[in-house]
Amino acid sequence: MEVSVLNKAKKIKQPLSKKMILHKIRYRIFGYNILSGLASRIVSYVLLISISYVFLFPLLKMLSTSTMSPNDIINPEVDWIPEKLSFSNFITAYHVLQMPQTLFNSIWYSGVLAAFQTIVSALTGFAFARYEFRLKKFWFSMVLLSFIIPLPVVLIPRIMIFVSVQSSTGIQLIGTIIPQLVMAMFGQGVNSAILILIFYNFFRLIPPALDEAAHIDGASAFQVFWHIIVKLSIPSIVTVFLFAFVWNWNETYTTGTFLRGAIKLLPIQLSVFENVFANLAPAIPGQEGANRVNEAYRMAATLISMLPLLITYVFAQRQFIEGIENTGFKE
Repeated sequence: MEVSVLNKAKKIKQPLSKKMILHKIRYRIFGYNILSGLASRIVSYVLLISISYVFLFPLLKMLSTSTMSPNDIINPEVDWIPEKLSFSNFITAYHVLQMPQTLFNSIWYSGVLAAFQTIVSALTGFAFARYEFRLKKFWFSMVLLSFIIPLPVVLIPRIMIFVSVQSSTGIQLIGTIIPQLVMAMFGQGVNSAILILIFYNFFRLIPPALDEAAHIDGASAFQVFWHIIVKLSIPSIVTVFLFAFVWNWNETYTTGTFLRGAIKLLPIQLSVFENVFANLAPAIPGQEGANRVNEAYRMAATLISMLPLLITYVFAQRQFIEGIENTGFKE
């Protein structure tokens, strides 16, 4: 009995073999699968830090440049940290951008278009996901094709249509929100095809049995959509609305073509910042002698134009992230 106990103790105290040591090292580095080891975590962190650097570098550089004085801008020794912080650039940019009028105009303009795009995209996605009708695949292909075709190809025919309607009816269309509102109502807004696909894929994840049970209880198609589909899709609706809001906010090509300066919007005012600065600089406090715009003014104006979108994301990030996770880009 004592001999067996001693033998067991000797076996326990025996050093690990070379094979077992290699196995432990391999487990520590690679784990039991490719995603659980130290090597995969290092690769993940390297990728995340690299991607973060790509996104954060312009923002940090923009913030640094916007707080520089004119002397720091022309000083070759100043790169990131200014010798003296100057916040007068933001005051100048605030006046040149004609805040808060342009901010208010941009919010209601983008918000109205985004709301119409969200409603129409939800209805279209619901129809494609739940109903079978003639030429369904053809019309779905047309939705995809509307995203593939370059915008300049279809913009000129659209302008001609609205100009013709304006000439024949006498109703002012060009220079108003009406053309873009009409396009949003017919699923031709900014990237509406993507929004339709998001709803289409998400609605396919909702069990059709819920619709059937509601129909048995006497619910109409609209009641099913409103009381079941919409209430289960709040995160996706918020996500689509945010996408549409940001895309309409940043869209200057189509907006500038149809509005033609009738409504002053923040992104468009930013695009003509240099010309406006030359006219308004003498009237801005502290800029009486300014005769040219420098990089600090541009960066300050860009940060101001980005700030509303950042604030919107901060307050809606939980629904946004949840909506991204549940948009259903998978079967």
